[in-house]
Amino acid sequence: MMIDRIFKIFVAIFLLQSVSCTSIQKTAVTDHYNGKKFQNPTLEKQFSPSFSDIFRMMREGRPKWPKNIENTAIPTIEKNLDKDETSITFVNHATFLIQLYGLNILTDPVWSKRTSPISFIGPKRIREPGVDFSDLPQIDVVLISHNHYDHLDKKTLRKLNERYSPKFIVPLGDKKLLQSIGIKDVIEMDWWENIQINPYTVISFTPAQHSSGRGLFDRDKSLWGSYFIKHLNQSIYFGGDAGYSTHYSDIKKRLGSPDIAMLGIGSYAPQFFMKPVHMNPEEGVKAHKDLNAKLSIGMHVGTFQLASEPFDEPQLKLKEALQKENIPEATFLILQEGETKKISVSSN
Repeated sequence: MMIDRIFKIFVAIFLLQSVSCTSIQKTAVTDHYNGKKFQNPTLEKQFSPSFSDIFRMMREGRPKWPKNIENTAIPTIEKNLDKDETSITFVNHATFLIQLYGLNILTDPVWSKRTSPISFIGPKRIREPGVDFSDLPQIDVVLISHNHYDHLDKKTLRKLNERYSPKFIVPLGDKKLLQSIGIKDVIEMDWWENIQINPYTVISFTPAQHSSGRGLFDRDKSLWGSYFIKHLNQSIYFGGDAGYSTHYSDIKKRLGSPDIAMLGIGSYAPQFFMKPVHMNPEEGVKAHKDLNAKLSIGMHVGTFQLASEPFDEPQLKLKEALQKENIPEATFLILQEGETKKISVSSN
């Protein structure tokens, strides 16, 4: 009983996303910054769950997930890609290895056992990462969508910095956090800002409907978002963590339709709590249509139990949603952890 009580208290603190080092360098008021905090212009009421909301969610209970699952996929780490080729390897949760001609990118890298501010308690992985850290190729760029623990893992970022010295791209307010662990090559970005990575590649930081915070006193003090990568004649969208909103159609209007989109379709239950910040599979399909993506890949599933849906429900509901919309299943996949999808843009 005591352990259960301690766990519930921890969950309450974790879900309130309480903190560490954040700093707002931006002072100008915008549609997503009110002078004190960042906000979602797509929400009439900002996401701000109370303790009563959290305990209501916990009273509903959670289905049991498997304690341990063995990965069966074998990743293909590319060494030399042609200019029209893209290789996407799903590591786990929201971590992808994106390999392009002359460039390797990691998204929201998490290799730690728990996504938690405490090393011995909190959401624990039920499977190993699909790619062993020691098998990673040279990493050139790391993209961080926001500072929640399941997307910004300081232990993993420190290891990446020590081994590869990549460029880290983060939302406004998160640069100080990375600098606190010894990372110097950090670029902070606001929505719709661009950075030229090399002669072939431009990365844009794009909107998302979500929140931020790592402690009790820093809620929404740093920004969140998604990324749109343009590389030669290819375009790739990494959706980060997001609830469904008009930002997907806005991104398509301003930047075009991506060849590949990585979209969250997990951690959506219960809906009264999760809907503003996480998509369910049906909403993921809407986002796929709004973006007019040629291929979408589901994420935020299969590794950490962060919400109340059954383990295999996202896969089943995605299939149902695609059938309902008469969309071929081959255009919206869920990769196995460690599975690689190689795409030639010319063939699309």
